[in-house]
Amino acid sequence: MTLSLAAPCLWLIAANLIAMLPSRDHHWRAAYALIALGIPILGWVTWTSGPLWGIAFLAAGASLLRWPLVYLWRWLKRPPGPAE
Repeated sequence: MTLSLAAPCLWLIAANLIAMLPSRDHHWRAAYALIALGIPILGWVTWTSGPLWGIAFLAAGASLLRWPLVYLWRWLKRPPGPAE
């Protein structure tokens, strides 16, 4: 296994371990950190191992970080408000 495939596996393990810990803010700070680390790792995997591995790890990361994606989707779908 190459280092570019081992890094997202470690990221996935860390994300699962973080999800098991209690949190007062419902893991939002951890989610922001995981997103900040995951995007460059995902780009690296896609660049070195190909788009199929990139899509596979994107799906795995999206399944772990589903609530930030749900809130992003809701934010994108809301109607534009009046200009302020």
